[in-house]
Parts: sequence; structure tokens; C-alpha cells
Amino acid sequence: MSHGAGLVRTTCSSSSGGGGGGAGQPGARASEGPLDPVYPRTYSALLKVAQMITLLIAFICVNRSMWTSYAYSYFEVVTICNLIMILVFYLVHLFRLYRMLTCISWPLSELLHYLIGTLLLLIASIVAASKSYSQSGLVAGAIFGFVATFLCLASIWMSYKISCVTQSTDAAV
Repeated sequence: MSHGAGLVRTTCSSSSGGGGGGAGQPGARASEGPLDPVYPRTYSALLKVAQMITLLIAFICVNRSMWTSYAYSYFEVVTICNLIMILVFYLVHLFRLYRMLTCISWPLSELLHYLIGTLLLLIASIVAASKSYSQSGLVAGAIFGFVATFLCLASIWMSYKISCVTQSTDAAV
């Protein structure tokens, strides 16, 4: 009997059951209309809203402070692009667009967005924090950037629980 370690994806945030990351109530599909009334109350949706709020605060803090470095332009671009993409994914789940646009793998595209966006946000926050020179607006923007990075990591962890399990490759009879 041979055993091998493999990756098993246990949940997905773009489930067609309207639960949004396994956080909703089972069988809680209230209506079949274009708007999902259950999704805004799920953990996935609340996490997206928290991410959007922290990204908006980080963007405003850096945008309204007096800065002279291009590092903050990069920070602003990364925060606003992440904000827009998270809003797009929120609306895709809210209006159930994943049912109509089946040519796109929504779970994969959301995972790739979160992986790339979180990495870029972490880099931008580190650069912004290192060049803040004790200016309160820039420090606050960097802190909110780190909080948004943590929230994005939490979203990846909650939506895509990947665990290594040992599985048997022989057929048991």
C-alpha cells in the first residue's frame, strides 16, 4: 500500500449555493432572482467589506498627506486597484454573475487576484512604512495597508482552506 501527500481544496468562495465561502446557512437560498439576499450576511462578504473600508482609508491617508516619493504613488495605485477588484468580486457574488458568465473560472480568478494583490499590497505597505519619515498620514496609511494585507490573507485562508492529507493510492476492496 503506497501513501502520498496531496493537496485537497475543501471549500471555495464562489460556491453556487449562495453561501459564499461556506459561511452562510445551508440551504439558505431565499430566492432565485438576480440578487442574492443571503450573501451580504456571509463571512466572505463581510470580510470583503472590511477589506474595502481599510483600503479606502489607507488610500485617503496617503493621498491627503504631503509626500514627495514615488513609493506613495505605487501605494495609492495598489490600494485603489485592490479596492476596485474586491468590489468587482463582491458584486459578482451579490448579483450572481458567476452563473451567467460561466466562461470565467471565478474561484480561480479570485484566488489569483488575492494572491497577487496581497503580495503587492504587502510590498507597498513595507515600502510606505519605511519611507514615512514620521509623518502621521503616511504612517496611518501604511498601518491600514498592513491591516488590509492581513484581511486579504484571512480571506484567502477562509475561502481556500488547503490542507495536506495523506491518501492511499491503492484501491481498497
